[in-house]
Amino acid sequence: MNQIHGVGIGLGVAQGRVARMSGPLALPTEEPSAIGAEAEAARAREAVAAVARELEARGQVAGGAARDVLEAQAMMAEDPALEAEVTTRLSTGRTAEWAVADAFASFRDQLTAVGGYLGERAADLDDVAQRVIAHLRGVAAPGVPDPGHPFVLVATDLAPADTALLDLDQVLALVTSEGGPTSHTAILAREKGIVAIVGAADAAGLADGETVIVDAAAGVVITDPSAEELTRAQHRADARAAAASAPLTPGALADGTAVPLLANLGSPDGAAEAVALGAEGVGLFRTEFLFLSSQNAPTVAQQREAYEKLLAAFRGRKVVVRALDAGADKPLAFLNDAHEENPALGLRGLRALRANEDILREQLTALAEADAAVAATGEAADLWVMAPMVATVSETRYFVALAREYGIRTAGVMVEVPAAALLADRILRDADFASIGTNDLTQYTMAADRLLGSVASFQDPWHPAVLRLIRATGDGGAAGGKPVGICGEAAADPLLAVVLVGLGATSLSMAPTALADVRQSLKTHSLDDARRIAEAALAADDAASARAAAQAAASLR
Repeated sequence: MNQIHGVGIGLGVAQGRVARMSGPLALPTEEPSAIGAEAEAARAREAVAAVARELEARGQVAGGAARDVLEAQAMMAEDPALEAEVTTRLSTGRTAEWAVADAFASFRDQLTAVGGYLGERAADLDDVAQRVIAHLRGVAAPGVPDPGHPFVLVATDLAPADTALLDLDQVLALVTSEGGPTSHTAILAREKGIVAIVGAADAAGLADGETVIVDAAAGVVITDPSAEELTRAQHRADARAAAASAPLTPGALADGTAVPLLANLGSPDGAAEAVALGAEGVGLFRTEFLFLSSQNAPTVAQQREAYEKLLAAFRGRKVVVRALDAGADKPLAFLNDAHEENPALGLRGLRALRANEDILREQLTALAEADAAVAATGEAADLWVMAPMVATVSETRYFVALAREYGIRTAGVMVEVPAAALLADRILRDADFASIGTNDLTQYTMAADRLLGSVASFQDPWHPAVLRLIRATGDGGAAGGKPVGICGEAAADPLLAVVLVGLGATSLSMAPTALADVRQSLKTHSLDDARRIAEAALAADDAASARAAAQAAASLR
């Protein structure tokens, strides 16, 4: 049995025969045009427009996050700067095919050099270029294969336009040799609940027709599996399916200890699905969607409309809203357009909001008005608001005081940097609650950029150093009688969820598709079990051994 390692997306396991994505179109050669620059420019404009409209149409069909991704791709295709680059190349007398390929490649290289979030978009630009070139040639763009049976799709990377419309009755799992946990492939796979592994470099060697097991929970592709391995994987898949279809119940441990299971949402559009999947409320509502698509900050009225929609969908339930978390991989020109050598350690989160307090005040105004409007028409939601990237007690006091000024009853902080975790007992004297963002906490603890594939192996919340900081925060909450939630991706790992509760977490928030797995895992352990399993993980020296120790301790029930 051989294993290919990558980054697991989702928590499932699947098995099947491999079908490889077709390779890219051959790049055009630098040949002179036979029809002249003006005619070539017209061809290029028509092809780009046709591809943009196709991407938008696919987005309308797919809906949700896929629609946003594909609309962003369409805008990328019609970027005026990119059109100017194509026109410049056409002026040399070359073909539209070559001009498009060369101009798009130049932009792609620029994005790759920037790295981080923008670096992840390079693959999206490659896909647009391939589609435009295919349109110019009058051939089909590379796409998902159709082998005539359900299959495990293997690709170098998968374009958003293809991921968005995957036939989930045919695609058993997805494996890519490139991409990372923040790539659009990963984002859309997570939203659709596809068993997926990205960044599995050795997957390039997988052949059409061979049988593999894709274990997203473990982050491995098992090649040439034995009959026993196949049977075991099928049993796991069946158990997961049964858990997902079981009657919805509140999150709780085996001894009845309540552990509310909440949803991470990026827009109000996901509220109905989250409720249907058993979310008991919202543990993280990201407000960035209102800001990232605009050159100017949204008005109070625009924000209020979105917040009202969210709060109305969760009447009588807790809704935790994070104030705008911009900077680093989410730059906003109207918030902070200054160049920073290391933006992840720069003016981001609450720091950026304090420097532009009017934006924060407008957001708190909109939240307070939305809360009042929903309460006036029926049962209110339980609105909690938290500040991102808090590092000091003084920042905590600043945010809580400002929130109180606008009538926000429950104001808290995100614990994403080690300083906040180490001072949790003092921070929670002023804050009403804390919510641990495990993605950033892991990044800052391990000094490993969460968007950089070369250090992805360090980005593991199982590391004992990260777990110690989580326990410090949990202890701080217990000392002050304040709740401590988890809203990072770590909460979606069924076993790690048990460990987090053992470390003092009082609620868990995750992608809605992970709720069933975590609910089932919690039911099999008592609070004493959770604390014992957590201690076993804390005693380890590294992430892998912490996970193994927790698994061994969990089996001793």
